[in-house]
Amino acid sequence: MSDAIADQKRALRAELRERRQLLSEQAREAAASGIHAQLDALVAEHGARSISCFLSTTTEPGTRSFVTDAVARGIRVLLPVTRTDGLLDWAVATAEGDIAEGMYGLPEPAGELLGPIAVNDVDLLVIPAAAVDGTGMRLGWGRGFFDKTLGSMERRPPVYAVVYDSELVDEVPSDIHDQRVTGVVTPTRTITLAPARR
Repeated sequence: MSDAIADQKRALRAELRERRQLLSEQAREAAASGIHAQLDALVAEHGARSISCFLSTTTEPGTRSFVTDAVARGIRVLLPVTRTDGLLDWAVATAEGDIAEGMYGLPEPAGELLGPIAVNDVDLLVIPAAAVDGTGMRLGWGRGFFDKTLGSMERRPPVYAVVYDSELVDEVPSDIHDQRVTGVVTPTRTITLAPARR
């Protein structure tokens, strides 16, 4: 990656991180409610019985109530667990939902680990992002976990990134390793941007 692209990514991430930290509690709760409704509709549209989703941090658009509800409805939800080798491991979300602090302070499930290839069996991936542009190019938070996961999948199901409405932008800086997503889920809408890669 060129220094110029790396600098652009760093600057945009810093701006987005600051914007997220300034959101009021009321705005966060409204966003979580909207995300829950949008994800429910997306799962129904795809007839998904097995999905991957992430556990949101306090500044991310909230996914936790959606995960809890999906598990209660019998949907198999795989939650990501970070590993030191840069790959993601996966654990099945449970009703008890034991959560531990993983690498980088991220909330992660404390259950049995299934290995990196477990995600190959899901019908739909729901992943975090800092921003997404109109071509489906995703800007992550710089650690590359999801880009590596998506790049290694033989059969990739639809992949939707969860962002706030203002984080669907005209263009994000990208390099060869960055992976596109199928669409975005915001608190107010779900947009399909690119066909799912098979």
